[in-house]
Amino acid sequence: MTEYKNFLPIREWREEDRPSEKLVLKGRKSLSSAELLSIIIGTGTKNQTALDLAKQILAAAENNLNLLGRQTIKELCRVHGVGESKAIKIIAALEIGQRRQIEDVLERKQVSSSADCFRFFQPLIGDLPHEEFWILLLNRHNKIIGQQRISQGGVAGTVADLKIIFKSALDILASSIIAAHNHPSLNLRPSQADKDLTTKMVSAGKIIDIQVLDHLIITAGGYYSFADEGMI
Repeated sequence: MTEYKNFLPIREWREEDRPSEKLVLKGRKSLSSAELLSIIIGTGTKNQTALDLAKQILAAAENNLNLLGRQTIKELCRVHGVGESKAIKIIAALEIGQRRQIEDVLERKQVSSSADCFRFFQPLIGDLPHEEFWILLLNRHNKIIGQQRISQGGVAGTVADLKIIFKSALDILASSIIAAHNHPSLNLRPSQADKDLTTKMVSAGKIIDIQVLDHLIITAGGYYSFADEGMI
């Protein structure tokens, strides 16, 4: 059995080294991801501090917060010392962070680049284990006036119906739309089906005077823009 001779509870550390006190004294930017995570989970185990446990949780996710954000309660609980309660706290905290990204875009209202679109869509669909197809609805000044999930599919794909896409736009008199769907495989290369759908959307939009500004493929860590690639 492993002995933890040097184990020292966080409450016995110097004040400036304890994650919570360090945040107060030096600000949140001074903390590592492990230190921030230790504050979220609150406690460690009998033989390890919350910081030690946080480092293990991050290591199990390859020290990648995007990967950690995609983990389920069951997957988080595979780390020794993580129960359902701690797993729920981690998932809730990361979800708040993702929703903040969406609100940042909504507060600015105006979409001016594919990067703006990515910042909006990635928290919504970037971490999903299945494909979803969404649209942003814009007025003639490219300001966001709505967003709509069009379809939800499986790991390999989802079906996007042009009638539903443009009905959503017509219902609120949108002047343009930006479409996006995710690839759970993390492959950013568009399939032939993705290309065909984009062509159909652009053509249909011209008929009813609703411009398709872009179609993005979203993953946890990046995106592909049909507009940036000159395909719209």
